[in-house]
Amino acid sequence: MPWMGINDVGTFMVAVILFLMLPGPGTFTLLTATARGGVRAGYATLGGLMLGDQILIAIAATGVAALLQAHPALFAGLRYLGAGYLIWVGVQLLREPAAGSNGSDAVQHGRRWFRQALLVGVLNPKAILFYMAFFPLFIDPARQRGALTLATMAVLIAVLSIGWCSVLIFGGQFIARRLAGYPRVGVWLRRAVGVCLMVFGVRLGLE
Repeated sequence: MPWMGINDVGTFMVAVILFLMLPGPGTFTLLTATARGGVRAGYATLGGLMLGDQILIAIAATGVAALLQAHPALFAGLRYLGAGYLIWVGVQLLREPAAGSNGSDAVQHGRRWFRQALLVGVLNPKAILFYMAFFPLFIDPARQRGALTLATMAVLIAVLSIGWCSVLIFGGQFIARRLAGYPRVGVWLRRAVGVCLMVFGVRLGLE
């Protein structure tokens, strides 16, 4: 039976969890921030990613996604902007020197992690279209409550994001501590993440 106008809430939550588990720019950004700045930086990044998700959900709900679909040039411009930003972040990771202490990084750069994650999230036009296509699958037209139904779905996504990303943050912190005695390994892992983000950017720009 639909709850708050949502068809099969259990399936909706499972689908969201599977979507969160797919590795993408947000995942790599979160793990990099945690490795560089510890748990505090990880949650600052999570805050940026979640705010980005909520903005995209609002955009999809207000029909801006349909506008992007109807105007390919506008959609392409946003896509290239997002691709360019991902490539820029990847290049910065390749150029960045070895980190100092995790605590210092977290205190000094928490806002930077937040801003970077927010931009990584919102500069992804494919995510807007995903939400536009994903939400209608689970909304009961006869029992939906408009903005209240969409808000409920957004809250569920936020709660599940906190849960899954907390696993990534504490898991990433554990691995970072284990690798603290091997600085070269940390450098190469950071470079690998930088390359992955650049690849995501190139793929986004070419699609």
